[in-house]
Amino acid sequence: MNEVTQLLKSHRSDRSYLDKPIDDAVLDDIIETAWRAPTSVNSQQVSLVVVRDAATRARIAEIAGGQAWIAQAPVFITFVLDMHKSQMAIEAEGKQQIAHQSLESLISGSTDIGIALATVMTAARSHGLGVVPIGGIRREPQAMIELLNLPELTFPVAGVVLGYVDQPAEQKPRMSLAGFRHETRYDSTMLPEVIRAYNEVLVTHWKNTGRTDGDNWGNNTASYYQHIYFPQVLPAIVKQGFGIDK
Repeated sequence: MNEVTQLLKSHRSDRSYLDKPIDDAVLDDIIETAWRAPTSVNSQQVSLVVVRDAATRARIAEIAGGQAWIAQAPVFITFVLDMHKSQMAIEAEGKQQIAHQSLESLISGSTDIGIALATVMTAARSHGLGVVPIGGIRREPQAMIELLNLPELTFPVAGVVLGYVDQPAEQKPRMSLAGFRHETRYDSTMLPEVIRAYNEVLVTHWKNTGRTDGDNWGNNTASYYQHIYFPQVLPAIVKQGFGIDK
């Protein structure tokens, strides 16, 4: 059995942590895996802000909508889309960066962020740590920008909690592979049945884990996606100097 794939397939988002610091050598090893991760055209458009200060983590927990595990765990890492440093390098050669004016750059940069985030989560779990990725920092992106002193042409896309787990989380079930994997062309004909079956599986999971507020997948997702989830993202992105109309 492949140990790496088994580790990846055992992922769970843990939200209960011990008050136990992470050794510097362990943290350095984890961060260096993301540092070596690929980026589009070697743009290296990802930067990490590592926060161990308790007061700053508590503030991030507030910004993210009251996610207590951010303050509880010893380390929080923010993954920053960073076209500030590429602009500096280009200007040093007497040239002008214009790529940040396009929506493509946001997609490309967010893709690289995702690669780095997944790399860090896997590396952390290989060291026996728990993780939970956090998109909630985009709830108040301007507050994150100010808190972390982020310069122009940067944006805090996502974060991750790292720590030693207190109460392990249950692994959340996924819909069947039939709704995930497509061969040659996307095929939606089986989706109604796949979704129906998954609705039942997820409701059972909520009951088995004591979640009295758990609902099926359609209703649960609708609670987020019936509105613009984080409406402050667009104005913050524009304020940071990114363009979206090219």
